[in-house]
Amino acid sequence: MRSVFILPAVAILAAVGLSSVFIVDERERVLVLQFGQVKQQITEPGLGFKIPLIQDVVRYEDRILGLPTQAIEVTPADDRRLVVDAFARWRITNLVDFREAVGAGGETSARARLDRIINAAIREVLGSVPSGRVLSEDRTALMNQIRDLARREAASLGVEVIDVRLTRTDLPDQNLEATFARMRAERQREAADEIGRGNEAAQRVRAAADRTVVELTSEARKNAEVIRGEADAERNRIYAEAFGRDPEFFAFTRSLTSYERALLGSNSSLVISPDSAFFDYLNSDQGKPAVVPAPPAAAPAAP
Repeated sequence: MRSVFILPAVAILAAVGLSSVFIVDERERVLVLQFGQVKQQITEPGLGFKIPLIQDVVRYEDRILGLPTQAIEVTPADDRRLVVDAFARWRITNLVDFREAVGAGGETSARARLDRIINAAIREVLGSVPSGRVLSEDRTALMNQIRDLARREAASLGVEVIDVRLTRTDLPDQNLEATFARMRAERQREAADEIGRGNEAAQRVRAAADRTVVELTSEARKNAEVIRGEADAERNRIYAEAFGRDPEFFAFTRSLTSYERALLGSNSSLVISPDSAFFDYLNSDQGKPAVVPAPPAAAPAAP
């Protein structure tokens, strides 16, 4: 009969002993609560002990956690609305303050409260600068300001905001089409200006080319006229010199040239008096002009 009572008692004592022991992982930290009050805080990995049925163990992450924030609309200093979202990294630094701040909600409640804190910091920082600075590539200073502001606000939760990064900064959907239309109009205006400047430059080039053509043509014609005049003068000089040396031969060659030009063709017909000066060199066998005898003088009339 004694063994009947001992074995259940041993089993109960073993179960109670096992329920009083728990393991703390190196990736987490533990709070031991008694009726909702913090009795023990364990931050090192290993075995832990608690009072069964009276105390509870609550585990929290000891690693760095991520928090993607919800997209919100921000109005910068130049009243140009932007859609902004961010990604934050945070970790629990004080388990007691964290438990008192978020209660039984734990990390889920902490994420909701951090989301509100970070969004408020984003609105405050980005609302004080123009949109051009927000949309620029170098936004490190702005993100550091958001991180520092969120870190101060989140300190009461027992957490530390390690970093905040802006992941998207876009225009609202209703403003995108108007912005794109304005950008297209601006590019079309720039293209029209470039085309106008190109046409103006082309016109100047064509005018300069036409002027150069006229100048070169005029110069070439002038030079041609000068050369032609010099050639004619040289030709006349040679003719005059040849005529001065042998006038008879010069007259002879000129007559032959005249015969050649006048008798071209197969049906040439000339009606000229035989005693015309045109046939002076054809009437002489020696190639000299024939002497035409003078008509006899008339006999004197009788008294």
